[in-house]
Amino acid sequence: MDIEDTEACYRAVKSRDRRFDGVFYTGVTSTGIYCRPSCPAITPARRNVTFHRTAAAAQAAGFQACKRCLPDATPGSPDWDVAADAAGRAMRLIADGVVERDGVDGLAARVGYTPRHLQRLLAAELGAGPLALARARRAQNARILIETTAMPFADVAFAAGFASIRQFNDTVREVYASTPTELRGRSRRAVTTPGRIDLRLPVRVPYAGGEVLRFLAAHLVPGVEQCGPDWYARTLTLPHGDGHVRLVFPPDDPHAGAAATTFVRCELTVHDLRDVGAAVERCRRLLDADCDPIAVDDGLSDDPRMAALVRQRPGLRVPGSVDGDEIAIRAVIGQQISLAGAISLGGKLVARYGADSAAGSTCGGPGRLFPTAGALAAADPGELPMPRARGRALVGLCRALADGEVPLDRSADRAEVRARLLALPGIGPWTADYVALRALGDPDVFLPTDIGVRRALTDRGDDPTLAARAAERWRPWRSYGLMHLWSTLDLRPARSTTPDTVKEN
Repeated sequence: MDIEDTEACYRAVKSRDRRFDGVFYTGVTSTGIYCRPSCPAITPARRNVTFHRTAAAAQAAGFQACKRCLPDATPGSPDWDVAADAAGRAMRLIADGVVERDGVDGLAARVGYTPRHLQRLLAAELGAGPLALARARRAQNARILIETTAMPFADVAFAAGFASIRQFNDTVREVYASTPTELRGRSRRAVTTPGRIDLRLPVRVPYAGGEVLRFLAAHLVPGVEQCGPDWYARTLTLPHGDGHVRLVFPPDDPHAGAAATTFVRCELTVHDLRDVGAAVERCRRLLDADCDPIAVDDGLSDDPRMAALVRQRPGLRVPGSVDGDEIAIRAVIGQQISLAGAISLGGKLVARYGADSAAGSTCGGPGRLFPTAGALAAADPGELPMPRARGRALVGLCRALADGEVPLDRSADRAEVRARLLALPGIGPWTADYVALRALGDPDVFLPTDIGVRRALTDRGDDPTLAARAAERWRPWRSYGLMHLWSTLDLRPARSTTPDTVKEN
């Protein structure tokens, strides 16, 4: 939504339309607070309202977060989450904690601009510069940890990304008009378990979480991932160490229109508290939590044949990834073999090249980390448990990933990443597009040659050879149309295997 169209924004505020939560924020000049468009408070007069693209922009303009609608707790904007432009890429990197780790200079280098130009670009597009955007993200992470855990405030400060306790205290007071102690006192509960942090991840509704779980369960890599009837667990490779996460999905509710969000429970263990923010952001990518499901479903329903699938599974998501390199490696492993074969091969690579996870062992969950690109780049293609040609393709890909020639951290232009992947020996269009689908979060990917797509179309009585042409009607949401086709297949859960039971060739 264009916030320059102030009349349209004000109509959304008067209607309290929850679909615009996170898309823009409302500043009320008479009270000095900012709200979600759906805030239940009395609608302010038009002359007292300003509109802001981000929470950071509202905070930079001097507004404090509303204590009633908690605008900073809404899922992120679906606009920048799917955008491939520089602002969208920068926002995703800021959410992953790049500013805290590498500073503004490091962020600018990843996006391909000078720090000064990036400052101008983000200020023009999002209403705030990189430091303000990172500060707003830190404040949000701090509030979540203050209100949902019993962590000491010193631990909360460093887990949220603050450089000092004083900076943490000052920011919380400025953003929320409350001290950390007051925020914790208002929370209904404080949950903590030694070595583990329990969080709730907000997700836009409707949310077909059961379908996300079914997809992940069918692709489990032995040693790295496990699942149960309503949960999924895996190890994580994070900037400062390893981690483990267990996600508990809410029941699917196709009629969840009364609320703006639902929640996925997140039981997180990290080796270093500085990785909490990055771990949460990667889990949100995996869940596709910031998707706007109503816009997607409305767009796909313009095709009568797709409309029936949308009615069966409203709020269907595209499972993302916690590590782009991992998705690319798994895509190459799965070339020209069955899903079961790819899972078995992935387990063998984990057993041979993966490292032990201290966090996973602590939780009693999966105990191995997926092999890094660097570890596989040093492997002899002839010793890999796969045909030599595919082994050479895998090692070549991993060398490009390890050297930074192909960035899969959502910091590069998607078209450029695709071109670089296709330039590598043994990487074809299916692999490059699958990587764009899951690692880069591209909402407009279709795989017309995929055997599952062809089977789904044939089962529906459609001609698979016309798939690409038919999918043109689904733009810009072809990735979600693809997931609807895959969801009609009988995806059986993969056997969850521990590393000890995986046999190497």
